[in-house]
Amino acid sequence: MPESVTGAGDSVRFMTESQTAVSPADRPGSPFTPESTRATLLRACARVGLDPSNARLIRIGENAVYRLVSPVVARIGRTAAYMDDARKEVAVARWLAVESFPAVRALPSDQPLVVDGRVVTFWESVSEVEDYASPAELGALLAMLHKMGAPAESRLPRLEPFSRVERRIAGNDWFTSEDASFLRERLAQLRDDYAALSFELPQGVIHGDASVGNVIRDRTGRPMLLDLDGFALGPREWDLVLTAIYYDRFGWHTAQEYDAYTRAYGFDVMRWPGYRVLGDVREFLMVTWLGQKAGQDERAASEVRKRIRALRTGAERDDWEPY
Repeated sequence: MPESVTGAGDSVRFMTESQTAVSPADRPGSPFTPESTRATLLRACARVGLDPSNARLIRIGENAVYRLVSPVVARIGRTAAYMDDARKEVAVARWLAVESFPAVRALPSDQPLVVDGRVVTFWESVSEVEDYASPAELGALLAMLHKMGAPAESRLPRLEPFSRVERRIAGNDWFTSEDASFLRERLAQLRDDYAALSFELPQGVIHGDASVGNVIRDRTGRPMLLDLDGFALGPREWDLVLTAIYYDRFGWHTAQEYDAYTRAYGFDVMRWPGYRVLGDVREFLMVTWLGQKAGQDERAASEVRKRIRALRTGAERDDWEPY
């Protein structure tokens, strides 16, 4: 695909009017499974003239992500409620392209689309394989990003840490009534704890879901930032804390990797007094996110049960499996 991206310019607006409405043929509310999302992919590709044959499902979570035979990746959001985030994601990608920041590029088509009551976007494929970056490479990318100011006349929103959580709990029939009640009570407490935090770093542009899982190396080995739908204005600690708890609580990174990460970024969020609270918030969001997969995936269901027990009892998290 070409390096230049249609629609990018000096004045990038992050919340634009949708160009695509839900048609009578769209069918919101069907289970978010590989089968149903593949059907959505076929219809979306037909609209934009892309070939969906032999498309490969990379992952399914907040979005279903498919790699097409052409160097294109499709992202399918769960419902049309994700439209604003998808619009923002495309606009962010076009702004980052103008700034020559190493991040995934949106295709120069009129998007997002709404198909089957789901939001679909198309992206240039960074690589044919998922070669994830190191924590140090992530730290260096975040250091670059956090030095950037928001583009003029943008409408990049303020971070809302709990914006999706109530929907995840209320819309998930897999949770028992006791678990749902516990999660709502935990959410209320975490809202209060978060509101009381005093952040140390200057606030500004953040990725919103920064981890090595959202940075892969392109065909030349250059780390590229992915999954831009969480971009916001907010505390930089929000971007730093995931890698910290991956090391400190879950053991998914080594001490050497975490040290390289903090040196690359220039700040250790674990030394900040609010680290425990922010870690609790991110951990809770991880549980409710994975809960979306529990109804269709027994391995995910077993993991969510384990995580909820840990939240209830205060058990160690070193047996949590990454997803």
